[in-house]
Amino acid sequence: MIGVLVPAHDEAATIGRCLRSLQKAARHPGLNGCEVRIVVALDACSDSTAAICRELQVETIDLQARCVGAARAAAAARLLQQGARWLASTDADGTVPPQWLAAQLDARSDAFCGVVDVAASGRRSRHLRRLFRRSERWGDGHGRVHGANLGVSAQAYRAVGGFAALGCGEDVDLVRRLSAAGASVRWAGAPVVTTSARLLGRARGGFADYLAGLTLEQQSAPAVCQLTGTG
Repeated sequence: MIGVLVPAHDEAATIGRCLRSLQKAARHPGLNGCEVRIVVALDACSDSTAAICRELQVETIDLQARCVGAARAAAAARLLQQGARWLASTDADGTVPPQWLAAQLDARSDAFCGVVDVAASGRRSRHLRRLFRRSERWGDGHGRVHGANLGVSAQAYRAVGGFAALGCGEDVDLVRRLSAAGASVRWAGAPVVTTSARLLGRARGGFADYLAGLTLEQQSAPAVCQLTGTG
């Protein structure tokens, strides 16, 4: 069984789109009918995130940690109890492509680290996407870690102790420990997970803060730097 874990804190605006993309990926023919289970970790949610999960018949667990690392770990623990041999991780404000899970298994590695892109639905988000694309590394061997596009075998995950209860950077911490333990890591340039362009995130120091930092850097940079794209 393949387990998919999604941490969520008040994500009613985006969780439905995220879960529908995951359910589509779970039906991909490349999985050869392998069972896929999704668990959303509802971390101190006070909105309708839980109701949307119930409507889409997705399992949830509740915690009050306000900590993304603890939320990922709790969802992973539930999936491991249910017999997951592979854990795929994404975020509640993103969408995965249909081949996402199949590509992780096809990598035949202990861990899969993919890239993300920023959704562009308006002028501001298109501008932010351009800034992000200049700063990001693309293609195989990129060396980036994103909790929104991450996978790990159950065996390797257990061997290093799983996600730590960190307020941010729990994904980077996990991959560092996997690498130190000699696990094989696939730094895949595709498939790409699309994440939101929001600048106010759920975890301090997380991806939204990184995007906000890009806008501040661009605003304070000399005009010549803006034109030449030094990112």
